[in-house]
Amino acid sequence: MAAPTAGVSALSASRNLKYRSWFARGRTAFPYPMDVGIDASNLRAGGGITHLVEMLGAAEPARHGIGRVLVWCGRAMVERLPQRPWLEAIHDTRLDGGLVSRLWWQRSALATAAAGRVDVLFLPGGSYGGRFRPFVTMSRSLLPFQAAERRRYGASSMGLKMLLLRAGQASTFRRADGVIFLNEYARDVVTAATGPLPGRTAIVPHGVNDAFRLTPRPQRPAGYFSLERPFRLLYVSNIEPYKHQWHVVDAVARLRTRGVPIALALVGHSYPIARPRLDAALAAADPDGHVIRYSGPAAHADLVRLYHDADAFVFASSCENMPNILLEAMAAGLPIACADRGPMPGVLGDAGLYFDPEAPETIADAIERLFVDPVRRAALAERAYARAAAFSWGRCADETFAFLATLRGTAAGL
Repeated sequence: MAAPTAGVSALSASRNLKYRSWFARGRTAFPYPMDVGIDASNLRAGGGITHLVEMLGAAEPARHGIGRVLVWCGRAMVERLPQRPWLEAIHDTRLDGGLVSRLWWQRSALATAAAGRVDVLFLPGGSYGGRFRPFVTMSRSLLPFQAAERRRYGASSMGLKMLLLRAGQASTFRRADGVIFLNEYARDVVTAATGPLPGRTAIVPHGVNDAFRLTPRPQRPAGYFSLERPFRLLYVSNIEPYKHQWHVVDAVARLRTRGVPIALALVGHSYPIARPRLDAALAAADPDGHVIRYSGPAAHADLVRLYHDADAFVFASSCENMPNILLEAMAAGLPIACADRGPMPGVLGDAGLYFDPEAPETIADAIERLFVDPVRRAALAERAYARAAAFSWGRCADETFAFLATLRGTAAGL
């Protein structure tokens, strides 16, 4: 590890002397608010931005003795952060550049920028090669740590990226003073690869935006639906190898041949490695797009409407850390058919019907059981909605800052 610069050393030494002086006088609590720094340099899109924006919007850091929160980020993130009196966005033009520029800044400049200004550094992106201490990071993706899922990408740039992420994140987790996991399943998967972690750990689930929450609706009998008025099934997720949309398309096609009046809406950004397989499945099942439609990504307001208009939800992912989309469907009060992999059974519990996401016949059977039984649909939707109530951004923010506060004073080796 590179030696700290003279500026960093002097600032750290000054702060350490201050800590030791207070403790030498028998102080049992710090007489000043703690300051937290957040590195958002590698949060560019998707769930990482959503997590940070929602968490900071719901946070009350003063409850944990935290006075200021400084966020280092690019211009796009500055424009999305909430306006809070304790929150300061620090824009560095180098963070508007490409990956190499951002990684170099994080490794070479972040420690100097944070020294003397913050008491702990939070890096929600999962990787850090710099020298600031103490720091807390977060496990966001399990793809790098699950070999069977990585193999779905073959010898591709994405496959190589996941191998590099696995090495970088495993090193970061071992060096970190604290690691936040989103659930016990994720912690177990990661630590099976890294071994026991020397720093502190916490489990802090994500939340659900309240716009998605809708009390479950009365369930119509199977006889209400027809070819002109089909049972509307929704699947929201990026088109990727481990999301298995093509198997869901196959399952819906099988149900149509059985006479089940069902329609499927697929929503989400598509990636080149998986899109041809989806296109082939769509061409075989419904070439005219009459009952199975892929519409690409949707804006937030449109996404909320899609959840609220659907009759049921299907989630066929085989690899998740925190299945936020599943949480959204639960909060929307929908009956759910779900993959039996990863953390999904722990999140959904007894509030859904499960299937093998790589076996279209089991997907079709689970969806058909939902369709034919409105009483079961109603009971599952109620249970899912009730379980979703436990996942709030307020809780996520409170538990995150409570954990960060436990690192107070560790910079001084106390």
